[in-house]
Amino acid sequence: MFQFDNSYARLPDRFFASVYPEPVEGPKLLRFNQKLAAELGVEADLSDPDRLAAVLSGNVVPQGASPLAMAYAGHQFGNFVPQLGDGRAILIGEVMDRAGQRRDIQWKGAGPTPFSRRGDGRAALGPVIREYVVSEAMHALGIPATRALAAVSTGELVQREQEQQGAVFVRVAASHVRVGTFQFFAARGDTEGVRTLANYVIERHYPDLMGAQNPYLALLQAVADRQAELIARWLGVGFIHGVMNTDNMTISGETIDFGPCAFLDEYNPMKVFSSIDRQGRYAYRNQPGIGQWNIARLAEALVPLIDADEEKAVEAANAVLKAFGDTFQAHWIEVFRAKLGLVTARDGDGDLVQGLLSAMEENEADFTRTFRALCNAAEGHDDDLLACFADTAKLREWLPKWNERLAEEGRSPADVATEMRGVNPWLIARNHRIEEAIAAANYGDFSFFEKLVEALEKPFEERPEFADYAFSPTAEQKVARTFCGT
Repeated sequence: MFQFDNSYARLPDRFFASVYPEPVEGPKLLRFNQKLAAELGVEADLSDPDRLAAVLSGNVVPQGASPLAMAYAGHQFGNFVPQLGDGRAILIGEVMDRAGQRRDIQWKGAGPTPFSRRGDGRAALGPVIREYVVSEAMHALGIPATRALAAVSTGELVQREQEQQGAVFVRVAASHVRVGTFQFFAARGDTEGVRTLANYVIERHYPDLMGAQNPYLALLQAVADRQAELIARWLGVGFIHGVMNTDNMTISGETIDFGPCAFLDEYNPMKVFSSIDRQGRYAYRNQPGIGQWNIARLAEALVPLIDADEEKAVEAANAVLKAFGDTFQAHWIEVFRAKLGLVTARDGDGDLVQGLLSAMEENEADFTRTFRALCNAAEGHDDDLLACFADTAKLREWLPKWNERLAEEGRSPADVATEMRGVNPWLIARNHRIEEAIAAANYGDFSFFEKLVEALEKPFEERPEFADYAFSPTAEQKVARTFCGT
């Protein structure tokens, strides 16, 4: 089924713990991502779903696998934990996809590992459905993210606040190396471990840096640049990660761990959904600053490699950190220029964007619907846009400024609107729709899950059969809190 080439398993023993999944009682295939499987070069016998479910749940370990749990540390809500590791995830192995890129295949929820602490190593059905839906939604939006290969029910119950149905999620990633992986070795004074990991990451993710004058400083810069761009793109679709701990920030620049994440309905820059983020540390607006903070933790781990002179190393690392804000801002304005239909840069564009966001905030305007309605407004049809605002006064002040700015570019309204519809999604993975799918699945009805995944495959296309998914939630449908599921 898989053609493995397991590079991480060839690293020193202290990088991971070898561990086999714990069999489950009655695995049943809920969904298998055939398109992704083809991309990975994975051959699956769909005529035998029971056999496929056994492999994807961990009951059968495929030939060539080297199951392991990765070691890492992390700052969780600002507090450092020197040992975390894969407590409910097991890396099955790595494959080379059809594009020649190395990809991790991981079971999530396949049983306890040496890093589970007091956890059961299992996953509940609800969080598995949420991660499947959101990871594929992010991919369809063009945002780097881990992918969903499969979801499998286990036929067993897991104990959380109450008993829930168990499931296993099969995740695909460019790799699962995190900022916290570097912190694990740095916290132990294991400079050689940090060096080995850095060399591994450079060779796997940033091979063009191998000839750099200072490859470790260049690595810090490259990771910082990817994260700045990634977070700017999150903000462009109203995404709130919910738990931006350093163990949830990948070195590859992919979005990972879709636990208490959510997309904005009404625009509120201080919006928080995560039930455990009581202080708003990871609110929508705070994500760029947290990204920079996390990169600072990576810099601390890399300092011994950057220069033998600690003072010089710190100075060089600080220069990267200081540049993060400007790099993020450049990506952010690029994202929002495109959302406004602008292709050239002008002074004052940032003020133009903020003017619209300010009007949206005052009116609690739906983030996704407002920007989608703006596409019609580019062709002179303002009705849908005006309908997004309870009080249109501020919007009516803003519209002439935007129209004047569009006119400077000299492009036809039809061309502008077409381009805008390619960056402003018609629909997103709204919280209430995800919760609807989870609730139905808990009663054995997976049709809502299937339809939601299908709807989100083409988020920029207005398909009448999925019109309900584009609507804002009613007051009764709104979801105020999301949960980790651990």
